Amino acid sequence: MGVHDGHRDRKRDQFLRCGAESFAEHELLELLLFYAIPRKDTNPIAHALIDRFGSLQGVLSAPLEELTQVPDVGKNAAVLIQLIAPLYRQSLIFAADHEVVLDTRERIGEYFRDIFIAHPAEVMYQLCLDAKGRKLDLCKVGEGDVGSVGLNVRRILENALRTRAVLVVLAHNHPSGVALPSGEDKASTEIVREALDNMGVRLVDHFIIADNDYISMAESGFLL
Repeated sequence: MGVHDGHRDRKRDQFLRCGAESFAEHELLELLLFYAIPRKDTNPIAHALIDRFGSLQGVLSAPLEELTQVPDVGKNAAVLIQLIAPLYRQSLIFAADHEVVLDTRERIGEYFRDIFIAHPAEVMYQLCLDAKGRKLDLCKVGEGDVGSVGLNVRRILENALRTRAVLVVLAHNHPSGVALPSGEDKASTEIVREALDNMGVRLVDHFIIADNDYISMAESGFLL
C-alpha cells in the first residue's frame, strides 16, 4: 500500500457517506485527480490549480494547454478535468427525451445557469416550449458575438416551426463579464421577438448568464 492510499480511501469514503457538500472545492478537485494521477499527493496539485485559475469553476473551464502548464498535471488529468462540465451540460440537454417543465422564470433561469456552468466561450441557446412550459427542445443557435444573432434568425424560426413551439426563450452567456445586456443584446432580441411574433410564437424571455448569476431581460424591462 502506498503512502497516500489510506488518505485516498478516507476521502472516497467521506464522499460516499456525506456527499460533495462535505468537501471544500480544492478537496473535490483533489478527489477527482485521484483517478488521473495515481502515485502522487494530489492535494498540492489541487491547490496549485485553484491558485492558478481562481476557483473550481475557473479550473473546469480552463483550456487544456493551460491546465498542463501546472506542475504534475499531465494530459490525462487535464482531459479528465475538461470532461466534467460538458458531461453535466450534455446530461441536461439530453433530458429532452424526458418531460421537463419550465413554467416559471426561476426554473428557466436556474436551468440555463446549469447549462452554462464553466462554459468557456460565448454561446446562444434557444429553448422551445409548448403552451404549458414543457420543454420540446434545446438548440444551439449561435457562437461568438451575440451581435451576430441576426444572422441566425432563420435558424431560430426553423427550430420553432420544427418543434411546433408556442413559446421560445433565448439565453447566452458573458464568460468574462457581468450579467447585463449590451446594446447589441437588446437590438438582436428585438429582431428575434418581431420575427417570432409574425409567425404566432411568443418570445418569453432572453436570459444572460455570467459568473453563476443570470438576468432576465423581460423582468428587467428590456423585453416589452
